[in-house]
Amino acid sequence: MTSSPTAQTRDVVVRRMVPRRRDEAHRTATPLELFFDLCFVVAVAQAGRQLAVALAEGHLRVALAGFVLAFFAIWWAWMNFTWFASAYDCDDVPYRVTTLVQITGALILAAGIPRLFTDQDFTLSVLGYVVMRLAQVVQWLRAAQGSQGAARRMARGYAAGIVLVQAGWVLVLLLPHSAVLWVFPLGVVAELAVPAVAERRVQSPWHPHHIAERYGLFTLIVLGETVSAATVAVQSAVDGHEALGKLVPIAVGGLLLCFAAWWIYFAAPIHQHLKSNRQAFAWGYGHYVVFGSAAAIGAGLEVAVEHAVGKAHISAVAATAAVTVPGALYLFTVWLLHSRHGKQGVAQAVLPAAAALVLLCTLLGEPGVLAAGLVAAAAVAAGVGLHARSGQPTGTID
Repeated sequence: MTSSPTAQTRDVVVRRMVPRRRDEAHRTATPLELFFDLCFVVAVAQAGRQLAVALAEGHLRVALAGFVLAFFAIWWAWMNFTWFASAYDCDDVPYRVTTLVQITGALILAAGIPRLFTDQDFTLSVLGYVVMRLAQVVQWLRAAQGSQGAARRMARGYAAGIVLVQAGWVLVLLLPHSAVLWVFPLGVVAELAVPAVAERRVQSPWHPHHIAERYGLFTLIVLGETVSAATVAVQSAVDGHEALGKLVPIAVGGLLLCFAAWWIYFAAPIHQHLKSNRQAFAWGYGHYVVFGSAAAIGAGLEVAVEHAVGKAHISAVAATAAVTVPGALYLFTVWLLHSRHGKQGVAQAVLPAAAALVLLCTLLGEPGVLAAGLVAAAAVAAGVGLHARSGQPTGTID
């Protein structure tokens, strides 16, 4: 074990990468991790934008398939780096350079996302993804060199598993485009199996508080991108059509939904729940839906704006569903992963009920976005009221 890199001399160029302590005090996100997140959100923005374009054109199958594929690549590469960094971050020059290579891969992936949606051309996206993952192999090999016994075998298992799966993704490029969607689930299962196999005998020493903070920060960034995308869409529509009467309710509903999404996620700390790999992996894997639905809300708001000014080639119900479906999915998943662990009695029903009501708002058509925002805000108000009546300690207000 070792102390935090911040406690070591800063002029060391290369350090031995050894496991960090799970009980390390003051373990927080580093500037490099924050930079990593901000660069990854470029790919999130690309996926969201292409999702909005495909939905507005009525190409539902293309929209969903493209978004699921692209977002899995973004999320899985981000998540693997996050858990590795929580356990082994030594903050030396090779670690930083390798992380910057991973960021480069994310930007290559982002550049390939439009082709993935429009032409089903996976070449650039797969190239970017493989760059990210092979850079992660280098990190694991360094961790193996600095470890002993079962921990070394675990690190080598990660490296070998990642290499094998990346070889599989490269082979996928040789298949016809129509076959990729059928092979993709097998690749996903293989990727998800690597941590389970590698850590079957020993766990990597990830830090619960650090992991919870990292996930929270990425949620913040994705929600911020959602607000940004919706703002740009409204601004463009106003500049071109001056349809304020139709756009204001969408903007208000979208903001309420995003504000509620933030409030609900950060209402209570979660790190105390992350005690074992079984708990933490289920929680971490479930965030694919949290991150994906948060990003999809922004894309949905773009679609709703496009419909309001007559540019979307879909019905009012379909345009509203682009917001309410991911909104409901977000509320339910955050309850399932997060909120239910600190709730009792009737408070357990607030978010599932809100998710169902948000989904029903779809049937309202154009007013449905505003209605969904009001439902989400009411869910927050109900949570605050129930918390006040329960007399729970400060810090668990939802």
